Amino acid sequence: MRLETSNLRLYAILDAEVAERAGSTLVDLASAWLAGGARLLQVRAKQMPTRQLLDVCVAVVERAHRVGGRVIVNDRADVARLAAADGVHVGQEDLPPRDVRRILGAGAIVGLSTHTPAQVDAALTEPISYLAIGPVFGTSTKSTGYDAVGLERVATAAARARTRGIPVVAIGGITLDTAAEVIAAGAASVAVISDLTSAGDPEARVRAYLRRLDI
Repeated sequence: MRLETSNLRLYAILDAEVAERAGSTLVDLASAWLAGGARLLQVRAKQMPTRQLLDVCVAVVERAHRVGGRVIVNDRADVARLAAADGVHVGQEDLPPRDVRRILGAGAIVGLSTHTPAQVDAALTEPISYLAIGPVFGTSTKSTGYDAVGLERVATAAARARTRGIPVVAIGGITLDTAAEVIAAGAASVAVISDLTSAGDPEARVRAYLRRLDI
């Protein structure tokens, strides 16, 4: 299943460490973002015990599905399936997308992180729903081991992916001030983490992003 991004230009990443620094829980933060209009969320909590992660995912999925939103789980296809999430996002060192499909089925959303042209080309041979490219700009939220790719790399990845009908999600250091130019470079969606909590009002911050992206 390819990710339809016409009304999903904001991809809000629920990161456990970022939520903690903001003095919030993942579920409360998800509720605020959904209230602000976000409809594509990812739950990312790499250090969280499986039982707790499952409980969080179930709660987020229930709230998102109530308003027509979609929830992606980072890395954990098993948790995504048990929580009735919409899909999984994996990195270069995680379970390959084709194996994720064996667990979740053809209808699941499966995303894959890429950082280099070679990884982009390899990703386009996999059964993915979207291709993530980044970090676009410098970021301290997530260490990828790769330098910032910049807007030109986003544009190149988007052009390559377009030949396969696969949308590109750009991630890494994106802020309210830069989100529109990332979309203009060819990304179908911008994945945002820290900047959605930076203003102290996550619901209002999401609304500001949606206005800026003209959704």
